[in-house]
Amino acid sequence: MSAAVRTAIIGGTGYSGVELTRLILQHPHTELVLVTSPSGEGRPLADHQPILRGLTQLPLSPVPQAASEWPAVDLIFLCLPHGVSRDLVPSLPPTARVIDLSGDFRIRDGETFAKYYGISPPAPEWQRRFVYGLPEVVDRAEIAHAHYVANPGCFATAVTLGLAPLVRLGLIESRVIVDAKTGSTGAGAKPSVTTQHATRANSFYGYKSFAHQHVPEIKQTLATLSRGWGDGLVFQAHSTPLVRGIFASIYCRVQPGVSAASIDKAFRDYYEGCAFMRLCEGSPNVNWTRGSNFVDLGWSQEDRELIVFCALDNLGKGAAGQAVQNMNLMYGYAEMTGLWQAGGVP
Repeated sequence: MSAAVRTAIIGGTGYSGVELTRLILQHPHTELVLVTSPSGEGRPLADHQPILRGLTQLPLSPVPQAASEWPAVDLIFLCLPHGVSRDLVPSLPPTARVIDLSGDFRIRDGETFAKYYGISPPAPEWQRRFVYGLPEVVDRAEIAHAHYVANPGCFATAVTLGLAPLVRLGLIESRVIVDAKTGSTGAGAKPSVTTQHATRANSFYGYKSFAHQHVPEIKQTLATLSRGWGDGLVFQAHSTPLVRGIFASIYCRVQPGVSAASIDKAFRDYYEGCAFMRLCEGSPNVNWTRGSNFVDLGWSQEDRELIVFCALDNLGKGAAGQAVQNMNLMYGYAEMTGLWQAGGVP
C-alpha cells in the first residue's frame, strides 16, 4: 500500500476550507498535517469548527514563512481570497503539488483576468504552469500529471458541464442565455451587509450583470471544444436564500434538424463513465446534490428551444469535492475515492 498523501490546507476556516478539511479527514489515502488560518492561530481546529470534534487534534497554524518552517508535505490546497494565492504560490515548497481553489490561475489572458477580478494577474510564467481541473471536460491525463491545478469556479463548473456536449458537437446556436442561482455560502464566510441573515433571508436578487468573473472561465473552456465559441453567451447570477447549492437554467436554440433524441444521445455519450454526472428527465432539484460531489443534469426541448438544467453543491463539486476529485487523479486513485456518498436529505 502506498504512503498516505501528506496534505496541507492553507485557509482552512472558510466555508470551502472547512468542507475540504472534512473530506480530507475521511479520505482513506491522506494525512492532514497542516491547517492554517489568519485568525485563531494555536487554537484547536475542532474548537473553531465543532463538526470536526473527535476527528482531529490539529491546531490552527500560521502560514509558514520560510522553507524550514514547512512540515513534510506532498500536496497543498489553497482556500484563499482572490489575489492571495497569486502572491503565495511562488514561495511554496517546490516539491509540493498545489491545488488552488481561488480564481487566481484559472484565466489564461492577463488583461481579461484584470478586467473581471479588478487586480493584477499572476506572472505569466506561473499562470501557464496551472492545469484547469474540470475532469469531465479537460483531459484527465493532464490533471493526473499536473504539478499545479486551478480548481474551477462553482458557476463555471455548472454552466460548462451543461453546455460541453452541445458545444462540442455543434448542436446549438451561439446565442445562449444562462440564469444561474447560488446559496449564501457562495459569498464566503466573511460577514457583510449583504450576507447577514436579516438581509439575505427571503431575499432574491441578481448581481454582477455582464461582469461575473466566471464568464471568461466558461468561455475559455468551451472554446477548447469549439474554436471561438462564447461570443453569444449572456450570464446572469442570482443570490437566493439557499445556504448551499448552484442551480443553472441554460436557454439554447438548437440547430435546424437537431432532434430531442440527438440531444439525449449527446449528453449520455459525452458523460458515459463520468461517475459524478447524474442525468435525469427534466429539471433536477438542488437538494439532491447538497453535501455531495454529484452533478444532476436534465433538459427539456420543444421544437428548436432547449433548456438545460444543472444542479450541484457549490461547496462540493463547485469547490472542495472537485478539489479532492482532482487530487485523486493526481495520485492515481479512483476519482470516487473519499467522495462516493450521497448528501443529506432533507
